[in-house]
Amino acid sequence: MEAKQALRRGQQARRRRDNIIAASAVVVALALAGVLQGTVFASNPTAEQYAAVQAGLGSPSASPTASATPSAAATNAPGIPAASTAAGKTFTGSLVLNTGTLGIQIDGTKAPQAAAVFKSLADKGTLKGRVCHRLTTSATASILQCGAEDASGKSDPTYTWGPLENTPSDQKYPAGTIAVARTADNAYGNGQQFFIAYKDSTFPNDSAGGYTIVGHVTSGLDVITKIAAAGVKPGGSSADDGSPVTPVTIDSFTLN
Repeated sequence: MEAKQALRRGQQARRRRDNIIAASAVVVALALAGVLQGTVFASNPTAEQYAAVQAGLGSPSASPTASATPSAAATNAPGIPAASTAAGKTFTGSLVLNTGTLGIQIDGTKAPQAAAVFKSLADKGTLKGRVCHRLTTSATASILQCGAEDASGKSDPTYTWGPLENTPSDQKYPAGTIAVARTADNAYGNGQQFFIAYKDSTFPNDSAGGYTIVGHVTSGLDVITKIAAAGVKPGGSSADDGSPVTPVTIDSFTLN
């Protein structure tokens, strides 16, 4: 009788042990699944993130998101050229629009990372066929913004970089300034879009700061003033901010 009771106690102990092992395996499997799922979704932008990038890069003005101070996560996307490739160098070239040609100069001494990016874009011909989708004609902000993939202002959400460089302490962008458009409140939200001030303009800093001045127009600024004179299409964000009445595309962007 005692032997049977001992056998039953042993069987019960084994069942408890097996149950504990099985439960532990389930917990581990669920945790692993969660990690894998998190990794997959973290590697691709959500619809909300994509929309936020589009909206931010579509305007040099601000809408709140990221911190102004670069953190460990504030890094350049893959494929962004190193700042060292342009540091200390000055590039000259031309921005040929369907409406005329502008001479330009890009300054790698004051904005080496931005200069490296735009020299790379010029060498690859990336900006050819891109759209100048935004025109502002207010008394304090007079810019033409270019580099969008289409008239909606779409940009590549995987091509982002920083940090901010050569931002004006007085928040003023003189006529002829070429500056980098970016996602608001994000020092690493620069992309492939840029804006040209065709008159002296002022843009208040957001939490990240100002906008990187990468160069200036050396000739042909009247090409943009003529575009501005035709005005903004109705239906934009305001009467002096929207798509230019004259459709504007980039025929070529070259730097030497």
